[in-house]
Amino acid sequence: MRQPQQLKDHFREARIFRHRVVFTALVLIVLMGVLVARFYNLQVVNHADYVTQSDRNRVHVQSIPPTRGLIYDRRGVLLAENIPSYNLSIIKERVDDLEQTLDVLKELLSVDEDELEKFHKRLGQRRRPFEAVPLRYRLKEDEIARIAVNEYRLPGVEVEAQLIRHYPYGQLFAHSVGYVGRINDRELAAFDPEQYERYSGTHITGKIGLEKYYESILLGEVGHQNVETNARGQVLRVLDRTDPVPGANLTLNLDAELQKAAFEAFEGMRGAAVVIDTETGGVLSMVSTPSFDPNLFVTGISFKDYRALNNSLDLPLFNRALQAQYPPGSTVKPMLGLAGLHNGVINKDYAIRDPGFYQLKGDERIHRDWKPRGHGNHVNLKQAIAESCDTYFWDLAFRTGIDRMHAFGVKFGLGSRTGVDVPSERRGIWPSREWKRGARGLPWFPGDSLNMGLGQGDVLATPIQLALMTSTIANRGERKRPLLVNTINGEVVPVDAPSQTHVSEQHWDTVFDAMESVVHTVRGTANVIRRGTKYQIAGKTGTAQVVAIKQGEKYDSEKLAERHRDHALFVAFAPVDKPRLATAVLVENGEKSSKAAKIARKILDQWLLDSEGQLTAATPTVVGGAG
Repeated sequence: MRQPQQLKDHFREARIFRHRVVFTALVLIVLMGVLVARFYNLQVVNHADYVTQSDRNRVHVQSIPPTRGLIYDRRGVLLAENIPSYNLSIIKERVDDLEQTLDVLKELLSVDEDELEKFHKRLGQRRRPFEAVPLRYRLKEDEIARIAVNEYRLPGVEVEAQLIRHYPYGQLFAHSVGYVGRINDRELAAFDPEQYERYSGTHITGKIGLEKYYESILLGEVGHQNVETNARGQVLRVLDRTDPVPGANLTLNLDAELQKAAFEAFEGMRGAAVVIDTETGGVLSMVSTPSFDPNLFVTGISFKDYRALNNSLDLPLFNRALQAQYPPGSTVKPMLGLAGLHNGVINKDYAIRDPGFYQLKGDERIHRDWKPRGHGNHVNLKQAIAESCDTYFWDLAFRTGIDRMHAFGVKFGLGSRTGVDVPSERRGIWPSREWKRGARGLPWFPGDSLNMGLGQGDVLATPIQLALMTSTIANRGERKRPLLVNTINGEVVPVDAPSQTHVSEQHWDTVFDAMESVVHTVRGTANVIRRGTKYQIAGKTGTAQVVAIKQGEKYDSEKLAERHRDHALFVAFAPVDKPRLATAVLVENGEKSSKAAKIARKILDQWLLDSEGQLTAATPTVVGGAG
């Protein structure tokens, strides 16, 4: 029998439908609530944070490097300037494939491995996002054109104009003015947060010389600008800007013409010369030869060029004027003679018999004078200085004693840094009892005093110390701190009050007369430079042993290698009646002190004589307003 057909349950279907609608409505309400809550969180609770993050994606802070201060000589001649240069840089954040981009640049510009290695090193240094990293400096016009034509292949690659340091006089001022170079990892790691901020936007810092000593003054203050960028980091507009403050300009006591004359006077010989203005203490010239071109270091020296400079036996990177320590030899004799007069050990008439040697009582060692037969039977201080009589000064040193010699030499700047405004100056050695016991673990012996009386033994001095000693003698005991910089932005650099060594005027006159006789008498050891002088020169020659000569043997240069021969020295000031400048000259392995004396004569003539060979009335003053 057929089952009756069940009719549709409309009530049940309506109930199911209502349940589904309610459920769906609840789900929608919950989802809407979540959406509203999320929207509220984004727009209200965390609005400020997300606005900041958004701005960071489109607004970037760019550092604006300041213009580095200029350096002038005393006459207003530029010694360190900033010249425009077009540099190739890469912004890593805008480059899709860095290695591919570098491959394209290799094809276009023949980028070598040295440049790539330096680029990757810079890329790994601490930097701001979207900060350009230099790959090559000083692009040529054809290189710029190639980059422009292939710009579509090089996203993130920029050619930017930038000022770079340039030294017009090249090697003449390499050791005094110094140079700037790339900030290396060691320097960057030593930066504190304030320094890191100051150097943002710039890649260079002073390495040696005035560039390093006055770095904080020459650098200036960095500026900033907020820029809006698109998704690829390209600048759309500048939102606000704080201009940088340029570095201060320096005007020096150094004179370019005098520096050139002093440098050329060496004629390729190794050595150093320092010239000091006796009136102000300003350093008029500071030469170290051989030298080098500082422009090589500005944008990064090649490994080949650096290796050639660093491995050279002539040490062109070494500043002999400040860092080389030499036995001063007989150049200290006038100062020691003054010490003997001041302490009453001798008077100007005190004389000795010089048989050509000196021997301490009870000592077998015989100290032989450079003149085998001696200087005569009645040698006084004037003759001893003029002819550089060793026997006289052995006797004087023994009679004066170490304590008085040391105390007097310290007053003339020996054994301590001069305070010149260039880094890395060495202090030399002016021995004392305490020094020898501390350095050698030995007591002071009479023979040590004899060596000190001739500027030998443990005595060491830098050329600038000898120039300061000579300037102090010229100023009759007034010792002034030598400075290379005269003004900063037109304001005179403050100078410490000079120290004064009080000695009788008669004693000063005696020493002046004796030093004048070194040049202007027939037997004077520097009489070779007296011919044709338009002014009187007070000087003292000296030689310094490089290798020891055994007892009883004679110095024979033919048996010695060139670099083992004696150094030649000469110190001088002029004019004698009213000193205007003092100088110290050293020629490495020059043997004959006349070589150093001839260089000093050229230096003195350059400064004291006009173009017609006549004595000038006054010292050229520093040009005002150069800063």
